[in-house]
Amino acid sequence: MEKFSYEANGYNRKEVNDFVNDVITQTEGIIKKCKEQKVEIGKLKEELDHYRKMENSLKDAVMRAEVAGDNIKRMAREEANILIADAKSNSSRIVNEALLKAEKIEVKADTLEYNIKVLKRKLKLIIEQQMAVVEEIEVLNLE
Repeated sequence: MEKFSYEANGYNRKEVNDFVNDVITQTEGIIKKCKEQKVEIGKLKEELDHYRKMENSLKDAVMRAEVAGDNIKRMAREEANILIADAKSNSSRIVNEALLKAEKIEVKADTLEYNIKVLKRKLKLIIEQQMAVVEEIEVLNLE
């Protein structure tokens, strides 16, 4: 608290007036600041309402996205099950076809093996016959 000096008729008038003017200036500053803060509070309330609305919109969007995600997962599972069933069906068909081809190849291999044995016997017989001819020629030449 400020102390004023005394004069003949009481406190020093200039000091008191200066003090009152200072108090008025400070009070007007406080009032101005309060008005500015009220305006700012109003803006902040509006902004807060805006953000609350955005929050609600985002919550709704997240919920819709979760539902959509669940639907997509369900549809993906169903499609995967269909693909698996098709794959199983195709794999059985492919295995059966492969077994049939393998059986045909095995039959051809057996036939080729048999033909090679027959060809070897015939070739051996021809070589033996030719050797007999060569031996006859040698006997003829020696005599």
